[in-house]
Amino acid sequence: FRELRRLNPDPDARLHLDSNGTLLTPDYIDELVEAGCNNIGVEPKGARVETFMKITGIRDEELAARYLETAWRAVKYIADNYADRVYLGVGVPYNSAFMTLEEVAEMGDRIASIDPEIQVCVLDYFPTFRRRDLRRPSPAEMLRVKRVLNGCGLKYVIVQTSIGHIGP
Repeated sequence: FRELRRLNPDPDARLHLDSNGTLLTPDYIDELVEAGCNNIGVEPKGARVETFMKITGIRDEELAARYLETAWRAVKYIADNYADRVYLGVGVPYNSAFMTLEEVAEMGDRIASIDPEIQVCVLDYFPTFRRRDLRRPSPAEMLRVKRVLNGCGLKYVIVQTSIGHIGP
């Protein structure tokens, strides 16, 4: 990010990092922001450790729990400490094969408790790479997910669908 900022010193230039958040400790976030990163997207991969393990393939429950909590703490840390300097977005992975609408609501409640104005983008996980067994969520299913998250008080929810992005 230091090199990107050097190459583009325009203070309005958006230097974006997408991350699952598993390594975004407060110290590392501070380093990234100091280096010029001003847009961060974090995708916690669930509200529950079991879901995180299904999505990531991590089998060590203790490690999975630590990674998942690190991701959620990163969202809170960025919102609490850099709201004026860093654009924060949260990605919510969704497929009914690994997440219920109840868990979507848990994620929504957790995000809304941090800041209901955080932009949330729901990613429609579909068959690719190791998960060719998945069925892509339909646009109607993704709109149900959006309604659940809006019902948690989140103001800016976008859902990714096979026909394009819908929202906020």
